[in-house]
Amino acid sequence: MYTDKVMEHFTSPKNVGEIEDFDGEGRVGNPVCGDMMAMQIKVEDNVITDAKFRTFGCGAAIATSSIVTEMAKGKTLEEAEAISNKAVAEALGGLPTNKMHCSNLAADALHNAIADYRERTGGDDGGA
Repeated sequence: MYTDKVMEHFTSPKNVGEIEDFDGEGRVGNPVCGDMMAMQIKVEDNVITDAKFRTFGCGAAIATSSIVTEMAKGKTLEEAEAISNKAVAEALGGLPTNKMHCSNLAADALHNAIADYRERTGGDDGGA
C-alpha cells in the first residue's frame, strides 16, 4: 500500500518539532479525516533555512509533512511556493489515491507558512 519512502518518513520523520523563533507558521486541517498540521519556517535572505512540523494524523500525513520540510530547506521562498501537491506525492514515490489529500495538506501548510512570513514582514524577503 505504501512505498518504502513513505514508510521511511513515517517511521523516522525528519524535522519534527517547533522552531522557537520561527519567521512564519502555517496551520491546516482536514475535518473529514481529522489530520492536522502545523509547519514553521525560518527565513534568511529569502531562503528557508529551517522547517519543522507537528502533525496529528495518519502515516501518510506524517510522511508528507516530513518530506515537505526536507524539500523546502535551502529553497528560496519562490522555489518553495512552487512545491506542489503532485511534487510531494512524487517525492514519496506515490501515495494511494485515498491518501492524496495528505499531500495537499502538507504543501498547503508550507504555502501558509510562507504567506504568514510575508504578512509578518510586510513582504520583506529577509534582507536579500
